[in-house]
Amino acid sequence: MPITDLERRFLEAVSLDHPWDLVETFSTMPRWRPEDVNAAADVIAGRLAALGIPVDVHQPEICLSVPLSASVRAGGKSYRAKPPSSSLPVPQGRSAKLVKLQANPKALRSYNRDIATLFGGSIRSLEEVRALVAGNIVVMSGFGNPALTSLIEEWGGVGLIAVNPGVDIHWGTCTTIWGSPDLADLPRKPKIPVVAVNNPDGQELMALAEQGGEATIFTEMLEGWFPQKIPVVTIPGSVEPEKFALVHGHYDSWDVGVGDNATGDATLLELARVLWNGRADLRRSVKIAWWPGHSTGRYAGSTWFTDRFALDLDENCVVQINCDSPGCRWATSYHDTRAFTESAKIATQAILDVVPDAEVKTLRPPQAGDYSFNNIGLPSFFMLSSTMPEHLRKEKGYYDVSGCGANIAWHTENDTIEIADRDILLTDIRIYLLSVLRVANAEVLPFDWLATCDEFLATIAQYADASKGMADLSAARAETEALRAAVEKLAQAAPAARNAAILRLARILVPVNATREARFRHDPAYTVPPLPTLAIAAELPQLPEALRRSGGVELMRGQNRYVAAVRAARQLVEEAVA
Repeated sequence: MPITDLERRFLEAVSLDHPWDLVETFSTMPRWRPEDVNAAADVIAGRLAALGIPVDVHQPEICLSVPLSASVRAGGKSYRAKPPSSSLPVPQGRSAKLVKLQANPKALRSYNRDIATLFGGSIRSLEEVRALVAGNIVVMSGFGNPALTSLIEEWGGVGLIAVNPGVDIHWGTCTTIWGSPDLADLPRKPKIPVVAVNNPDGQELMALAEQGGEATIFTEMLEGWFPQKIPVVTIPGSVEPEKFALVHGHYDSWDVGVGDNATGDATLLELARVLWNGRADLRRSVKIAWWPGHSTGRYAGSTWFTDRFALDLDENCVVQINCDSPGCRWATSYHDTRAFTESAKIATQAILDVVPDAEVKTLRPPQAGDYSFNNIGLPSFFMLSSTMPEHLRKEKGYYDVSGCGANIAWHTENDTIEIADRDILLTDIRIYLLSVLRVANAEVLPFDWLATCDEFLATIAQYADASKGMADLSAARAETEALRAAVEKLAQAAPAARNAAILRLARILVPVNATREARFRHDPAYTVPPLPTLAIAAELPQLPEALRRSGGVELMRGQNRYVAAVRAARQLVEEAVA
């Protein structure tokens, strides 16, 4: 779609003066210990005040796990290591026999009970993997992520050594708890020590495991509840000021974290400046927030905000837009753009209108990246921003990482000023700005629920085929077809009625597509499949005979939830059209 004159005026107001100055400042400020994180929040608030932009600075207590040190002692040698946040602290050491596992790295990104898929057929039963792992320290290639940690613990392992792909060691997190824990979450806190080592050292440890060797893991952590600052700017709209778009990103980091996420913090600062100065031309309001606790609290900052302002978000938030790792070196491609289906056109078009020859591909967002709003049901797009073209990444011999525009400095001490790129940052700021404007200023909210219905029908068909006749999903399919027919008529409703229906559709359809927990709770921090309560249908043929009846019960309950939700969505659309 062509850029309007109003949008062009906003885009032309973008400058790098203020954002680049913040990037340079943060490039000298480590932002992972609680006191350093608060100091960075003061910098953000100070820059906003200097620009004449009002800012609310909340200071909740959130639960953090901050890595201090780690090492592995084995074969008479000490190996340097890093513990992910939420690793069990064992400063006195934990010793056990080493056992080497080889698993499918893609399968390890989600909580996967399909043993054959995880291990490529080399291990065929749960009993076999438990016999191998129980009582031992597992050493294996990959990152010490939450799903893997949870599985190793479930199988009886007493420790995990993740062998990173390169010569550097990456920080990370290993808990499935999303945000600060409530009482129901606490049992999922990791009960084993987890560390990461670099590849050369990891190869030695895996060789030692094959020889039947032992190892001792040492970890030291700073854990507890800490007051952390959350700066939030509210830019009022002039027509529907109570409704708002939320744009956000984390300002804590590993070390100085320039590409992850000083560049994102700078982007938010410039959005605040440009939108504040042009606020008279905004239809709806825009809130801009900077989160602590992303890395050491598993999204504890954004989760606190979601919990504290849940009812306002439920009633009034029209979209959440995440800003992580924009403006990084060599990141000129948009082939890994994250957006749920209903928001994909907005994200794609904003990119193409700023970068007409861009390669754009939108993908389903994983359960990551401060997407702490799925259980409320907010339309969502963007997570990681521009990234390196695949051919360039392969030419450089870079392995996959989850940020920094695909630079392997991600989550290491090497994420310094040279990871940021001024020209790419300017482009990405304009993309974010244009996308925000197109939601904030649209007369009718631009979310495509017909596309989502088509996605749901395709997912249901996929699960039915994979079930090999064991699952009857006809009720889910019929109700989804009825919803699609109703949504087709929504264009007949008046704009106000359409907007109300579009917003309430999100509150129903986003949770049913992205969550298992009830609304206003937070799912564990591992990726779930589309329409997760129906996904068991695809697993039925692989389940042992003794478990298939229980699988059928799970599917019946899951389909009941899905059908009831889609029926409620259809009814609200029909009321809007009537």
